[in-house]
Amino acid sequence: MTGLNGAGATAEAAGGGRAAGQEASWARSGETPSGNAAATPAGPIPIIGPSPVLAVVGQTASGKTDFSLDLVEALGLKAEVICADAFQLYRGMDIGTAKISPAEQRGIPHRQLDVLSLGEEASVAAYQRAARADIHELWAEGAVPVLCGGSGLYVRAVLDDLAFPPQDPQVRERLQAQLEQEGPGEMLRRLSEVDPVSAQRLNAEDTRRVIRALEVFELTGRPFSATLPTYSYLYPACQIGLAWPTDELDRRIEMRTALMFEQGFVDEVSALLDQGLAENRTAYAATGYAQVASYLRGEITLDEAREEVATATKRLARKQRKWFRRDPRITWIEATAPAPQRLQLAIQAWENACEQHQKLSGENANA
Repeated sequence: MTGLNGAGATAEAAGGGRAAGQEASWARSGETPSGNAAATPAGPIPIIGPSPVLAVVGQTASGKTDFSLDLVEALGLKAEVICADAFQLYRGMDIGTAKISPAEQRGIPHRQLDVLSLGEEASVAAYQRAARADIHELWAEGAVPVLCGGSGLYVRAVLDDLAFPPQDPQVRERLQAQLEQEGPGEMLRRLSEVDPVSAQRLNAEDTRRVIRALEVFELTGRPFSATLPTYSYLYPACQIGLAWPTDELDRRIEMRTALMFEQGFVDEVSALLDQGLAENRTAYAATGYAQVASYLRGEITLDEAREEVATATKRLARKQRKWFRRDPRITWIEATAPAPQRLQLAIQAWENACEQHQKLSGENANA
C-alpha cells in the first residue's frame, strides 16, 4: 500500500502521481507522466485502466461508508477502498471523524487511513500522488479501486486533471500577519477584489482558504478559482451520491453527534491535545475538535459543546452538498428509497460506466 507523507509534500510536486513503470500500459498515446501537459481543449486525455474507479461521495453522515461496502458486496467485486477524507488520514482522529474500524470493514481493505501523525500537515497534492498510486497498484492486482469520502477537493484531485499552484511560506506568513492585524473580514474583502468567485464560495471564518487564495493570486497573478479543472475525468469513474432531505440528514447528524460523545469523543480530543493537535492547523480544523477543546478549557459547557458540534457539522454538510451538486457526473440516489432499490440503481450506474469504459478502452487500443 502506498503511504502519504504530508510533511514533505510541496504543491510544485503535485504531478500525476502514477505508479512507476505503469504509464505506458495505462495511458493513451501522447500521455505525459505529469497527467497534465497532454490535456486538450476538450479535456484531459484519460488514463484507461482495467476498470473505472468506483466512487461513493457526498455529505457527512449520509451513509457513504456502509453503502460503498454494500455495493462492493452486491457487485461481487474484488476491490479495496481508498478513503477520501482529509482528517481520517490522521492517526488517533477516530471518533470525531467517524473513521471506519477494522472490525467494520467486512474484510475489504481500506487505504489512506491513519497514515499521518499530528506532527505532519495533510496535503491535497501528497494525497493525490498516494491515492493515484493506490489506483495503479489495485489495477495491477486485478482489483477495482473504490474511492469513498466527503472531502470534495480530495475526490477531484484524484479523478480530475487537477494541478496545484505554487506555495511560498514567506508570502503566506506575511498574509497571516496581515490577517491578525486587519481581521478576517478585510482579508475576504481583498480577495473579492482579485478573485470574486473564490470569495463568494468562502466565508470570513474560513481564513486558511482565504489566505491560500490570496497567496495563489500574488504568486501567479491568476485567481485560485481559475486553477480548478473542468468536469472531465483524467481517471474515468462512476460517481454515486446518496441524497438526503435536509431535515432528515440534520437528524442523522444530531444522532451521530450524540453517539460520538457517548463513545468517548471528549477523551479522544483530550489525548490528541496532549499530542499537539492544536499546533496542527489542518487537523485542528476538523469539525468538532475545536468545540470540544473549548469545553476542556472551561469556556463552554458539555451541552453547549454537543450543540456546537452538531451545528458545525450541519454547516459542513450544507457546504458539501453545494460542492458535490455542482458536479454533473454524479449519479444521485434517494437515500430514503428501500435498500434493494438503492443498490439496484447504483449497480445500473456502475454497469453503464463499465460499458463506457469498454468503449474508451477500444479507442485507446486503436489510437
